[in-house]
Amino acid sequence: MLHTSTFEFLTDLSKNNNREWFQLNKKRFEVAKQEVETFVDELLSKMVLFDSSIGELKGKDCLMRIYRDVRFSKNKDPYKKNFGIVISSVGRNVNGPCYYLHIEPGQVFVAGGYWMPSADHLKAIRQEIDYNTNDFKKIIESKSFIKTFGQLSEEEKLKIAPTGYPKDHPEIELLKNKSFIASSRLDDSALTTASASETVVAIFKEILPLNIFLQQAISH
Repeated sequence: MLHTSTFEFLTDLSKNNNREWFQLNKKRFEVAKQEVETFVDELLSKMVLFDSSIGELKGKDCLMRIYRDVRFSKNKDPYKKNFGIVISSVGRNVNGPCYYLHIEPGQVFVAGGYWMPSADHLKAIRQEIDYNTNDFKKIIESKSFIKTFGQLSEEEKLKIAPTGYPKDHPEIELLKNKSFIASSRLDDSALTTASASETVVAIFKEILPLNIFLQQAISH
């Protein structure tokens, strides 16, 4: 579980997103960062029971940097307002399906799948969905998946049919997706209770079949 002090730090950071304030509060950041890494270690110890591919990971391998790359952004705030955790067989530097935990006051969510695959991976995933539609729909239309996530995110989607597929393809709406991710929102308090790790891990376990399908698609 996390302490409320971690959320308090992020709240204060969002109001004082500048280097001077951050340097004065560097100790608070280090404490919060360590706490998040310890929490992720706890998650990993439970996740390895159903996904052995993450067996060698540590929390520090999964935590994204809090420093923003502002070179090509209109937003020049130097720091992120969240702790982002990416869990995959190679930690945070993944080019494939993964698990994701977003820790931000009022914006906590647990997610997974494959966000914005490269062109070759996207082509392979669409082909796998086309060839094995029933297997894919069995995952995303299961009662537990719908209860946890509702449906796949449609945040990234083509307006027209992708190249190589007719516009009247029976699964054209699925094939229009440019990302294949599912997410579940949580109250901040879900991470500050004794059962926090069980709550997050249960959601990650629901993502596992989706990640397996996507990984198989890009591994052929």
